[in-house]
Amino acid sequence: MLLSYRVPREPSSPRIAIWRKLRQLGVAQLGDGVVALPADARTREQLEWVAEDAVQAGGSAVVWLARPTTAAQERQLAGGMAAARAVEYAAIRQEAEAAAGLADTERASMVRRLRAELRRIGRRDYFPPAERDAAVTAVQALALAREQEQAEERS
Repeated sequence: MLLSYRVPREPSSPRIAIWRKLRQLGVAQLGDGVVALPADARTREQLEWVAEDAVQAGGSAVVWLARPTTAAQERQLAGGMAAARAVEYAAIRQEAEAAAGLADTERASMVRRLRAELRRIGRRDYFPPAERDAAVTAVQALALAREQEQAEERS
């Protein structure tokens, strides 16, 4: 799915809100005012909502169903989207590994936050990179270490 949109520069708040929504969706930026997502009912609906926001802000928007003309272009687009998620997953893994030395209550809070962040990233992860598994494993290990410490304290 492609979204081609234009939003007036002033006021800037609608333009910023649209940019944030697109970022949350995990779009691939193809050019100024042109973004892409894999085609399915969910992404189509989400892009249509963003298009409506652009029109309500005094701009214009069109949602397109499109295909790259070559397999190489498709791989490049998917690779770029996967690379963006890989960076996010790597940050989660690093945070989980760094949190091992925290106090029990801080670690519990960190596990909850990291699990929520994994869910948020997962909603925009259309081409899961290898870093995803490493991040999930690191968060699980952090949670397990906490549970083991609590079990030892009880015995």
